[in-house]
Amino acid sequence: MKEVKNSPLSESELIGLTQRHGLHLQPETFNYNETGLDFQVIHALDNAQQPWILRLPRRPDVLPRANNEHRVLQLLKGKLPADLPDWQIFDPSLIAYPRLPGIPVANIDMEKLCYVWNLDMENLPEAFCQSLGKTIAALHAQDTAAAAKAGLNVLQPEQLRGHLQGQMQRVKTAIGVADPVWDRWQAWLQDDSYWPGYTCLVHGDLQAAHILTDENGKVNGLLDWTEAEVSDPAIDFVALLAAFGEDFMKRVLVAYEQAGGRVWPRMLEHVQQRHGAYGVNIGLFVLESGTDDYLPMAKEALGLSS
Repeated sequence: MKEVKNSPLSESELIGLTQRHGLHLQPETFNYNETGLDFQVIHALDNAQQPWILRLPRRPDVLPRANNEHRVLQLLKGKLPADLPDWQIFDPSLIAYPRLPGIPVANIDMEKLCYVWNLDMENLPEAFCQSLGKTIAALHAQDTAAAAKAGLNVLQPEQLRGHLQGQMQRVKTAIGVADPVWDRWQAWLQDDSYWPGYTCLVHGDLQAAHILTDENGKVNGLLDWTEAEVSDPAIDFVALLAAFGEDFMKRVLVAYEQAGGRVWPRMLEHVQQRHGAYGVNIGLFVLESGTDDYLPMAKEALGLSS
């Protein structure tokens, strides 16, 4: 598989592109962030010293997800306790919006493929736990009919397992899955007690680099909504479990339930099972992006590493 990337724009081309959209930036303030898998991100100041975020698609396959994100941001504007990006420019070659306040919970070190934390991982603020649970609960309480009307993908409860089974089969056929891993997945899919009886609007990629907090650790912004859809509520807890551990997850679920989030008896176990199937997501990324960069990671998660 060979990755097909858009050629990066030169500084003069980028200035010309933004000016055609009425955005006048100071090129000496450009700060390039190459950690995004789907978009190159550039921080810059305009002539009024307003900080902006520019996102340039790396590959053609990310454009449908950008369209999805645009629909989600329009749908959710003003409806969550955290800020969302307000896209002032939305074009196949450029997305631009005023930078949100706050700092990411973590940045990604692409060389080491690990997080660089901006919160104290040994003493996570209670404000972070409470506000995170409250924000996820508010997201999951959104009207799914409105999401469908806005053009988002909608999975009904009875479709969840069939949809995931199809993704698993695609990865197994194209890359492979070790028998013990496959058997574990199938046992989970077939056990009704794990699965929710409803679906809701989910962020879809709620990981540390996409969560902004203020100086006290309170969640005040959420980024990167390309994967949002109506689906399994557990999806929004998987990356949190992986990053922060089971004890923190239990605290977030308590805050989530107190804020009106719906839980079921085996919800935490279900989140753990979804985490155990993260090889599906990595495998799909390899197949859809056309890049082999993450193929070794996918094979390890699929139980295929030697």
